[in-house]
Amino acid sequence: MDANLHEAGKWFRQGERDLVSSGNSLSTSDYEWACFQAQQSAEKSLKAILYAKGFRKILTHSVYDLVREIGTFDSSFMELKKEARVLDAVYITTRYPDSIVGDLTPSEYFELEDAEECIRCAELILKKAGTFLSI
Repeated sequence: MDANLHEAGKWFRQGERDLVSSGNSLSTSDYEWACFQAQQSAEKSLKAILYAKGFRKILTHSVYDLVREIGTFDSSFMELKKEARVLDAVYITTRYPDSIVGDLTPSEYFELEDAEECIRCAELILKKAGTFLSI
């Protein structure tokens, strides 16, 4: 098997698993983790595409940047910009207590609706990535 496709498969499978974990966190009301894991799912599934295309050492964590990069060779990914921005917005704030203005921690700040929205966004991105990769 081509090394690029092998690496892409690893990243995509982990993206799938991160989405499962996001749903698990949602079911236990760990909404900040559900949001973060959804972001991770989208990030890894998009990186899988870039690895399949021969990219090496992809250094960004921005889902939006990844969507834009993939959009240079498949413009249909640009339809996911809104979802990418939603997920980028939670990347830092879900993890660090000092990332939220005021006295709330991420576990106190994020709610069910946030987690559901992040999961919806990640599902769309993962599905599109899987179709692109024919997985």
